[in-house]
Amino acid sequence: MLIRLLLVTGIFAFLTQCAPARRAAQPQSSVAVPPKKASAPAAAPPRSIPSRQPTVGAARLADYLPTLAGKRVVLVVNQTSRIGRTHLFDTLRARGVNIVRVLAPEHGFRGTEDAGKAVADSVDEGSGVPVASLYGATKKPLPWHLADADIVVFDLQDVGIRFYTYLSTLHYVLEASAEQSKPVLVLDRPNPNGEYVDGPVLEADCHSFVGVDPLPIVHGLTLGEAARMMVGEGWLAGGAQPQLTVIPVADYTHATPWTVPIAPSPNLRTARAIRLYPSLCLFEGTGVSVGRGTDRPFEQIGHPAYPDTAHVFVPQPGPANAKPLLANQPCYGPNLDLAQPAPHFTLRWLLDFYRRSSAKSTFFNPFFAKLAGTNTLRRQIEAGLTEEQIRASWAPGLATYHTRRALYLLYPE
Repeated sequence: MLIRLLLVTGIFAFLTQCAPARRAAQPQSSVAVPPKKASAPAAAPPRSIPSRQPTVGAARLADYLPTLAGKRVVLVVNQTSRIGRTHLFDTLRARGVNIVRVLAPEHGFRGTEDAGKAVADSVDEGSGVPVASLYGATKKPLPWHLADADIVVFDLQDVGIRFYTYLSTLHYVLEASAEQSKPVLVLDRPNPNGEYVDGPVLEADCHSFVGVDPLPIVHGLTLGEAARMMVGEGWLAGGAQPQLTVIPVADYTHATPWTVPIAPSPNLRTARAIRLYPSLCLFEGTGVSVGRGTDRPFEQIGHPAYPDTAHVFVPQPGPANAKPLLANQPCYGPNLDLAQPAPHFTLRWLLDFYRRSSAKSTFFNPFFAKLAGTNTLRRQIEAGLTEEQIRASWAPGLATYHTRRALYLLYPE
């Protein structure tokens, strides 16, 4: 019996601010991780197919099904792990692949759980396959999660932002797989924020589950590229070197607009929310609402003490938002709909709210430094620095990051 998943309805119109479309590339069928501190891998030959949409790694079945034949497989998947309208779990089982366990990230196997809510282990009703949570008692696969597996297959849709936790789950899956000598197959997907890099690079003293690796807030990597970088740069514990293979996206460049067909999490429901996410999620380290508990999370920001404006919303408890910040209170804020198209990562709204706050000493909470990846940003804002001055302080770290990032790219810029 095929698995029953809760579909998040809607196909999102992808609003993007990017460079003109470039020639798409047809990557190699599979790409192993380069050695640590390696020279840049050779680029795949370009193909001029402007009318063709990217083909996600999961859909390139001929390139990886032979690898799974006769193997016991652990899947790291959620509701986004689809080939068209069919879940990867169903696709593989229909082709005789032996799936022994599913590992589910934050928000659970079906992607319905609230942000930050622990998710319990379960059993899939349709198939009887056990589902172990990587956002409950543990965030790293335990030895028994992988003991009866021959290979781990990872397929999640990311949004290209350091504090989006699927990236952290990937890190710990790679680490655990190396410790258990299990090969990892990453089925790559496009990055909807993949055409630029921005923000401060994570500092070691701000390490947390929303910031595991030394990446900027907007890292400009697909998860396949991120996996290569984690391994190649020695970021895994003890410099672990798992046997990593990536099935790349075909007909894709970092400038290719990507429509996310399934909401990657309950509060990133639209393409616009995904584009605004790097700018607005920093507010989760303050007392300002980002619209959780409304029908437009991460598309609006507000607070009862903000000067009365025409834009107002009232957060309400509901599914996947049991206790939204400022519940049942009118929250006022700027009309972000006036920013068209959705801008790249910006601090302007954060600086505006701080300057207008009458309670500056309590404006930030401890989570802010973890999201920012640095304690410096808070101090810079409190000192009254402009966005231009703050950005200048990021430049050296970003320059170094760009150089290292280039070694692990699978797709043209």
